[in-house]
Amino acid sequence: MNALVERLNRFGDQSWTKNGRLGFWFIVVSCLVTIVVAFLGPSTVTLNPGPANGSLLPPYFIPVEWGERIGLPLSEWVVVPALWIGITLGAVGLVIAWRAVSDGWRPRIHRMFHLGVGLTMATAAVPPLTSADVLMYAAYGRLQRLGMDPYDITPAEIFRQAYDPVLVWTERPWQDTPSVYGPIASWSQWLANVLGGESMHDIVFWLQMMAVIPFIVICAVMVKLAHGDAALQTRSVLFTILNPLLIWAVVAGAHNEALTLVFAIISLWFVRKSAFVTGIFIGLAGAVKVSLVFYGLALVWGYRHDWRKVLQLGVGALIPIGILYGVFAPQALFAASRNTGYVSGGSWAPWFRSALGWVLPDIAHGATAVLGWVGLFVIGWMLSRVLPWHAVPGATLPAERDPLTIAVRTAVILCTAWIVTSPYTLSWYDLIVWAPLALLLHTRLDWLMALRGVALSVAYVTGRTVGFSDEMVGIGAFLVRDVISSGVQWFVLAALIHWFWTTNRAWPTSAFVKRGFSQLLVTGPASRAPGGGARWPTSERPEPQAGTQP
Repeated sequence: MNALVERLNRFGDQSWTKNGRLGFWFIVVSCLVTIVVAFLGPSTVTLNPGPANGSLLPPYFIPVEWGERIGLPLSEWVVVPALWIGITLGAVGLVIAWRAVSDGWRPRIHRMFHLGVGLTMATAAVPPLTSADVLMYAAYGRLQRLGMDPYDITPAEIFRQAYDPVLVWTERPWQDTPSVYGPIASWSQWLANVLGGESMHDIVFWLQMMAVIPFIVICAVMVKLAHGDAALQTRSVLFTILNPLLIWAVVAGAHNEALTLVFAIISLWFVRKSAFVTGIFIGLAGAVKVSLVFYGLALVWGYRHDWRKVLQLGVGALIPIGILYGVFAPQALFAASRNTGYVSGGSWAPWFRSALGWVLPDIAHGATAVLGWVGLFVIGWMLSRVLPWHAVPGATLPAERDPLTIAVRTAVILCTAWIVTSPYTLSWYDLIVWAPLALLLHTRLDWLMALRGVALSVAYVTGRTVGFSDEMVGIGAFLVRDVISSGVQWFVLAALIHWFWTTNRAWPTSAFVKRGFSQLLVTGPASRAPGGGARWPTSERPEPQAGTQP
């Protein structure tokens, strides 16, 4: 591993690997590839949102009947490799751009932000690609408009009995699966159906807007949180709205991850202002998806030295959770449990489950789930030992005592540990790590996230279950997803363990645990570093930013 790091460092010494403008060009080209492929109309990788029927709303694409006259749709052997190349090029551009930032490059923040908004909006103006999840969002909203409960009734139960102008456009494999989303997500799906009427085309547009607008808000809040630090502001734009991996995974796929995260990110804005308001927003986040519990734990940990603020946070969070789950959608509280036990292709889990299945087939699946939970705690501990402390701009206390800094760092630790150890993990889940990661110092976690993201993104270019030939399934699904992507996920885990082992190999002793519990909910004196900055414990000083990271 050390030899690999040294080689990457030597490679990174070349000037073009820190050329920020070149990185931006790669990002733009990556997004344009996605936009062009989608604009060419329905294909094996591009969803068919149904006819526009005279609607002037996006998504815009060449109609099927027009495309047939000019030789469309393009072969899967053209569009799939094109997207593979485009995604990889974008990831390379992202790495080059942030290396340039770490080397001192400071582009204009507003221009970066506007470029990101432009690329994001353009991507949302064409049909979604490679994942039919957005069609299922529309289907769940349609069920609500028909007066049915999407937590109990599946779309297939309806369209198999009678024709429905919206449900007929859904795709496998989730047609027989009830909703697993929280009440706010369900409300957004209902609203999209109200605005879009009986046109799947228009409903998809409104669902895309409900993904894009929160995505833009997330970036704006992160930039404001980094106010006063040009490097962190640049990272905030680059890691969110100008991140080609997120534009691909979240926007091009029209996933609701941005809607899930936006309330949690807004809660960070209020951490230093009001624990109660912070609780309100983290409660709203939990009412979209329960996976935001990691941000809730991070906020509790940030306030852990002040029991009053912990109490205010809890009361604030219970208000939206109690109202939305307890009054409006109690069945949604347990809906997410249906997702437990799944194993996704391209994660670390298929290799382990298959290997164990040869000798202990009866316990292979359960053991994989248990290993995932154990790994969450182990990797979380390791990350807590190696991630540097760096006060979020505006801190008046040392980093280790500032509640916002603690919450941001803890969110990165918990969410990273979750996405890399969960047996069911997808590239759009990474948004919950990329956003807070922007406020930390540059470490090797940056490029590990990029590596993980590009592998999973490429793996799910062939993610749809319809339209592909057996040959493409063999290459795209087996070779790229089950071999290459799964191998990359194992490499990421190995790299994180190696980072811990060679940097700060410390284990939680009984004395450490006792000391930690004794400091809970006890407000002690917090000395300030000169100028209001952070004091660094000797064992937790940040790694040098230049010349040591690949």
